[in-house]
Amino acid sequence: MLPCLNKTLLGVDCYGCGGQRAAILLFQGNFKEAFLMYPAIYTLVIFAIFLIINIKYKFKGDFKVKIAFIFLNASIMIISYVFKMSQFYNLTN
Repeated sequence: MLPCLNKTLLGVDCYGCGGQRAAILLFQGNFKEAFLMYPAIYTLVIFAIFLIINIKYKFKGDFKVKIAFIFLNASIMIISYVFKMSQFYNLTN
């Protein structure tokens, strides 16, 4: 797997840390573990499927759907990152 540059250089997880491992867990059928590893994995997969379908089939309002997915995924990533970092710092203190 590709190493996280942020974690390698700074020693701190980034917003995407766990995404690769979650994708592998998802492909192996470990759905709960994939979610626990990276909660945004399911919305990212749905967004990717939507983008692939949208390449062939254009429809009215697709831009709004894309923006909604972007905000949803960003929100999930930020909330899970804050939760993970608060758990990490509670363990170290």
